[in-house]
Amino acid sequence: MSPSVLLTNDDGVNSVGLWAAYDALASIADVTVVAPATQQSAVGRSISIFEPLRVDEISHNGISAYSVAGKPTDAVIIGLFALELAPDLIVSGINIGENLSFESIMTSGTVGAALEGANQGVPGLAVSLQVEDQGDKFGDPRQSAQSFTAAAAVVRDCCERIFQLGFPTGADVLNINIPAHPVGGYECTRLAKKLFSTGVERRLDPRGRPYYWIDGPLIEDAEPGTDVHAIKEGRVSVTPLTLDCTAPVACPALGRLLEG
Repeated sequence: MSPSVLLTNDDGVNSVGLWAAYDALASIADVTVVAPATQQSAVGRSISIFEPLRVDEISHNGISAYSVAGKPTDAVIIGLFALELAPDLIVSGINIGENLSFESIMTSGTVGAALEGANQGVPGLAVSLQVEDQGDKFGDPRQSAQSFTAAAAVVRDCCERIFQLGFPTGADVLNINIPAHPVGGYECTRLAKKLFSTGVERRLDPRGRPYYWIDGPLIEDAEPGTDVHAIKEGRVSVTPLTLDCTAPVACPALGRLLEG
């Protein structure tokens, strides 16, 4: 019996990256696509609790999929509890654009979907492909200048290893980032602190009223051992993530703070 995969993303159900992952996995697993109907990047683990969710069964090149009018987290919850899927693994991606550092994993819908699955007891992969032009992150996800060949091969290889050897003990999600042009193998990494030098640009509308764009240049490198550095060096970054955000190293200092 083939292992089962719930495949989702945050770029939307028609994203070229999602279907590249599907093609990579369809011959080794029973894959069900449950994904947001529209682009949902940077929504993190946001969940729809104030509005109903519409779900449509659609056909993409003859393949049945479920389109959820909500967020990536919603898609996972719908897959598990409304469609009553029982996947062995959740795969979220392939995202158009890297998801590196503390900064990205806290806001990424790609990572958020995988974390939601893990929170419900199903381990997952969050898979992202580096873009050479940051503007590609804001283009139409139904088409992309990026080649997904290398990323699709990584998805298949990682899933095959997990199906054979099991998910790494102590991890809930593997955050996998693939360079646009890989020149090395895998590297087990830790999260860098930041991916962007955050800034705000102030502009005026035609009536002279101010409005703002959050922006900032990409940080292109970080210290060795981090996900950002691995991508800079052309290696596939694999970072084990856990749902437990507790900071045990702070407990002694916190205990002294709370004494008396």
